[in-house]
Amino acid sequence: MDTGTGTVGGCRLVGIGVDGVEVTRLRELLARRPSMAERLFTESELAYATRATDPIPRMATRFAAKEATMKALGVGLGAFRFTDVEVVRIGLGAPTLLLHHAADDLARRSEVTDWYLSLTHTDQMAMAFVVAEYVAPARGSARAGTAS
Repeated sequence: MDTGTGTVGGCRLVGIGVDGVEVTRLRELLARRPSMAERLFTESELAYATRATDPIPRMATRFAAKEATMKALGVGLGAFRFTDVEVVRIGLGAPTLLLHHAADDLARRSEVTDWYLSLTHTDQMAMAFVVAEYVAPARGSARAGTAS
């Protein structure tokens, strides 16, 4: 996939996505339709969010990350299920993305090898910034997570 940005040092930017979610709007949506949470979030995302006194800001940042990931891949709503993009934390490390099913297939076709994710929220707004990158494998080595 040529984004017109070129390849520098074996790296190529595949896409950038940013999204903002109003915390109140998500709170109201989930109050009206509690079952939506299971359509939007994985079990582990819900478990992480519900450990907080107020889980909605954590859920809003994860929802923003899912939409920002769609934008980074150059697709819109409906390209894959929201649960195909999962925000995970390993220990105390920074959050990162784990893609499943159709989202993972699309990322592989787009040659994404690395993801960068930044999340933030206030009581009113949650935001996510996602960068998708392709890094060419070093000569004589295989890169983990890529098709050969």
